[in-house]
Amino acid sequence: MNCKEIAQQVYDLAESPNDPLAPLVKEALEVIDHCLDTHRQDGVAISFNGGKDCTVLLHLYAGAIARRLGPNQEMKPIHAIYIPVPSPFEVLEEFIEESRKVYNLDLFSCRPEATQVESVLTPNVSEGVSYDYVSRPHAVGKSKGGEGMRQALQRYKDKFPHISAILIGTRRTDPHGATLSHRNMTDPGWPEFERVNPIINWDYSHVWTFLRQLKVPYCSLYDQGYTSLGSTYNTFPNPALLVQPTSTTSPLLSPGTVLTEFLSTTHTEPQSPEEDTVVSPTTVLSSFMSSTHTHPNGSLAGVAAKLNGTNNAAKSPALSPPKVDAKPPQPRYLPAYELKDGSLERSGRGLVPTLAPDS
Repeated sequence: MNCKEIAQQVYDLAESPNDPLAPLVKEALEVIDHCLDTHRQDGVAISFNGGKDCTVLLHLYAGAIARRLGPNQEMKPIHAIYIPVPSPFEVLEEFIEESRKVYNLDLFSCRPEATQVESVLTPNVSEGVSYDYVSRPHAVGKSKGGEGMRQALQRYKDKFPHISAILIGTRRTDPHGATLSHRNMTDPGWPEFERVNPIINWDYSHVWTFLRQLKVPYCSLYDQGYTSLGSTYNTFPNPALLVQPTSTTSPLLSPGTVLTEFLSTTHTEPQSPEEDTVVSPTTVLSSFMSSTHTHPNGSLAGVAAKLNGTNNAAKSPALSPPKVDAKPPQPRYLPAYELKDGSLERSGRGLVPTLAPDS
């Protein structure tokens, strides 16, 4: 990737008079430039975990560095730290590796000893969380895993003591983001770094506008309905992006419809004594319930198939039961950039949507 072209791209956007994203891009680049003025590139690292926010930040940072290069200067490797969550997505780590090559990252993967390095507390079924979380998704709150993060940063500080600032893709709506400014020192008891938050004032829609407008590559999980990435233990496609399936089979029939249609064929003509006994409404309902309420797509044909053996076969031709797929169709989700309500960004974290009872 030509970082000088990135520089031209992002700084042109920052000065664009008619683009609503321009002020935010300009602000972010100014924060990055001030950070580089203070710490120099050799003293700055970027926290990169493959998520959408740090992907935006990496693109901006690469542009800011490239803009400082002389005509014949080449980009030096970009210092970066990756702190994995437990059981990361394989496709996410593949994207991180691809980004390492594309942006020439000097990436240090720092796996902490603590098992929790998440930044979001997410619901868990065993803790009695209501299934309403899936049917009506909402934002989730508090942070966890601070000790794991502290351990990882300490390891990084021990190995790279010259790094004095870390660029982070935190936004205002993230856990702990509400009170942050563009530049904050780490808390007492933590390894000493200046935490730099260039996109702190961006919201969810700004992130996706930037990525798509500038055609920045991002992790493919976002095209599968994921909106916030964490561990495979607690990260699922966002239920707010679920595409409601359209049925291609016969709809469920009400008992009244079954009786009306069935009785119209069996009780409108008198039957001779040698013909089979007329099936009672109770039998009809019983057969209907067993064939339609134990499968998602029961139909009158299924009822008739069961009744053909006891009813007048000559006057009621056998009907084939409905075909039921061996495997239900897989749910389909809209891509992450289709999410209109940014407050639902984390609604895919913590609860498997398929665990919710049928509504």
